[in-house]
Amino acid sequence: MFDHHYAVDLRWTGARGAGTTSYRSYGRDAVLSAPGKRHDVEGSADRTFHGDADRWNPEELLLAALAECHLLSYLHVAASAGVVVTAYEDAAVGSMSQAADGGGAFTSATLRPRVTVADASMVQRAGELHAEASRKCFIAASVAFPVHHEPTVVVRDAGEGAGDEGEGAGGGGATGGAG
Repeated sequence: MFDHHYAVDLRWTGARGAGTTSYRSYGRDAVLSAPGKRHDVEGSADRTFHGDADRWNPEELLLAALAECHLLSYLHVAASAGVVVTAYEDAAVGSMSQAADGGGAFTSATLRPRVTVADASMVQRAGELHAEASRKCFIAASVAFPVHHEPTVVVRDAGEGAGDEGEGAGGGGATGGAG
């Protein structure tokens, strides 16, 4: 076992002079930073909860963490399996239920990675690798809701540049993995 430790700093910037004298008296803005990071993350609440829609909210950050963790795990298992990935995009979605008392929880997330591989012979294996990547994703393993996967695998068009895609076969169907 290897232990890893992380640290972030959070600074609330929404006091507006009156602080929390009422539910509407304060802003939900905050700044996240970490030692050694060049850029801060400007956060807020979801617009539904009186936040700033131009800033990242915690729900989006959780979904982004799941999507990026899956990407990194997937690239690792693909390289180990000899599957050459030339492009990767994801259009992740998540669902949260709010309770009457104001609490709530995420109920699911679905990652929709679109993976481009270098050769048609890699399509099937590229689709299969999402299950292994899901098992190795630290973030998915840490959440208490299911993380589903709806991957698509396409083949890079050999006659075009490395970033262009041809009409490759779809691959990997849904490989739901619970986190």
